[in-house]
Amino acid sequence: MKNKKRFFKYVVINSFEVIISIVLAVLIFNSLYILFNNLYMTFNYPTFNRIVTLFMSIKNNYLGDLIYFIIALLIFLLIYSLITYKKYKNIDILVDSLEDMSKGNLDKRIEINSKGDIGEVATNINNIVSQLKNLTIEERKAQQTKTDLITNVSHDLRTPLTSIIGYLNLIEEDKYKDEVELRYYTNIAYEKAQNLNILINDLFELTKMQNRTMNFDKIEINLVELISQIVSQFGIELRQANMECRIDFKSDKIMINADPVKLVRAFENLITNAMRYGKDGKFIDVKVKTEESMVIVQVINYGDPIPLVDLPYIFDRFYRVEKSRNTYGGGSGLGLAITKNIIERHDGSILATSDNNATMFQVKLPCNIESF
Repeated sequence: MKNKKRFFKYVVINSFEVIISIVLAVLIFNSLYILFNNLYMTFNYPTFNRIVTLFMSIKNNYLGDLIYFIIALLIFLLIYSLITYKKYKNIDILVDSLEDMSKGNLDKRIEINSKGDIGEVATNINNIVSQLKNLTIEERKAQQTKTDLITNVSHDLRTPLTSIIGYLNLIEEDKYKDEVELRYYTNIAYEKAQNLNILINDLFELTKMQNRTMNFDKIEINLVELISQIVSQFGIELRQANMECRIDFKSDKIMINADPVKLVRAFENLITNAMRYGKDGKFIDVKVKTEESMVIVQVINYGDPIPLVDLPYIFDRFYRVEKSRNTYGGGSGLGLAITKNIIERHDGSILATSDNNATMFQVKLPCNIESF
């Protein structure tokens, strides 16, 4: 129905433009005819009179009507062109712009100042091109992300695998002095195999979370109690690292709807990260407080700050502040990326701040306001 109305509108407008042009052309032609005839009858200008006499004589022969018709037609075409000039100029701009866009110039915009259908078409085309450009950019980013992922995975898989093959090859060829050296080679190969297993498991876990194929079994849990248990489990590791974890809970009961297993993994990653990079600070602070309908968990360490240039990327897969990409301190390079995905799957958010005084990871999660 809409197309029929638009078609009818176009027919009416075009017909109206033609009729107006014809009427104006006839009026102008008759006015000129009367004007020249009056001038001929009133004034005596030899040259002018000869021209008018010529036209009068032409009209009286068989070519007269044709010439007068041609003159009237030219007047009509001139008037019609003036009436429709802006519309066809906009169409010309539209065609030229589409030609540029078809050649891949997605930065091109159709500049038409019109409130009619042509202006609407131009606006819609600009929107489509803008969306196409954004999709193209996103596709390029996705392709670059895939390339980076393959590069990083290849590097991180090859490093421990090369060590495993190397030490097993020494054992295979009996290139060890005694039983002690054999056990040394075996232990190194075993540790590298464990690192490889951690990396592969983390990679699969992150991929499943990002693809939304991992189920989250959410139940009502006391977050304060959960974090207390996590901190207590790190007691031995903290003593070995000569560190102390200080807790500051504003409430002893904050209920949230969450998957406890996944949430434990997230906060374990944050505390492990704080131990790994905050050893010089000796302390780790874990603070829990509420703010309106959100619970805020802060994990703070006092080691070397994260450089500002690295801070926006620390939640990216395989991103490490150590540019050498070595495995010092352990980890797959996926811990913070996994943590971010777990928090976001709980409708929460995570951010990191760092300066010369402290590095803080802050997690916000929705909580049950009736629990406090």
